[in-house]
Amino acid sequence: MKNIYTWSAKPAKRSITVGDLIFQKGKKKFTQVTANTALEAKAAEQAGFDMIIGSASNIKKVREGSKTLFFTAALELHNYPTQEDVLRGAFKALENGADAVMTARSMDVVSMLAKEDVPVMGHLGLVPRKSTWIGGLRAVGKTANEAFELFKKFKRLEDAGAFSAECEVIPENVMTEISKRTSITTVSLGSGKGADVMYLFMEDICGENEKLPRHSKAFTNLRKLRENIEIERVKALKLFIKDSIEGKFPTKENSVNVDENVLKEFLTKI
Repeated sequence: MKNIYTWSAKPAKRSITVGDLIFQKGKKKFTQVTANTALEAKAAEQAGFDMIIGSASNIKKVREGSKTLFFTAALELHNYPTQEDVLRGAFKALENGADAVMTARSMDVVSMLAKEDVPVMGHLGLVPRKSTWIGGLRAVGKTANEAFELFKKFKRLEDAGAFSAECEVIPENVMTEISKRTSITTVSLGSGKGADVMYLFMEDICGENEKLPRHSKAFTNLRKLRENIEIERVKALKLFIKDSIEGKFPTKENSVNVDENVLKEFLTKI
């Protein structure tokens, strides 16, 4: 556990730091998962994750669940449209307890943040919100030319000052070679084992969605458990109605009665 000062000038402890990610590149594999609630953050910490990532609007809730995990706050595109909005949002996120910010914006935006020493994670490969430019949701870097253009984006992101990049749906062998050739901490979301950090969404890991993307894997089935909870909820409600109508509920154990003398005295008064 590392001692740090937060951007709000308060002492704190962190599982890892930006410095650790930079110094350990290529030497150690890290893990990351999404967390947007206190319960999710607590579960990630108890499970032993190194890093969590979530919406900037959820930082305070996440920090209620984990005070120590390295947390990257994603600056939602619609909430921070201008460069000034992004800068203010980044400072606010760090003040609220984030350790880094993630943005899928331009290199100019990344550079602006980096010049203020804001730890910035970029987003390369498949960026779902921008998928119309590549013809839809698909892997990026499947031809030699496209892989080379992707590599150049990594180098531009590096030059802009990003310390890290979310690398989404890039062919594994392409990702492996790019990661060897960039100082950026590469975070694999569907880009194979060759990156520095392995990352999946919590809802995918926990089996909360009916369908999974190809790059994900469910390690349990919370969706089925939740369906069973709803079945049991309705079953319990029906039993309450039935027992109430039939006079089986409440029983003596569920009710309070006064002494017979008290009851008689009460009845004389009314």
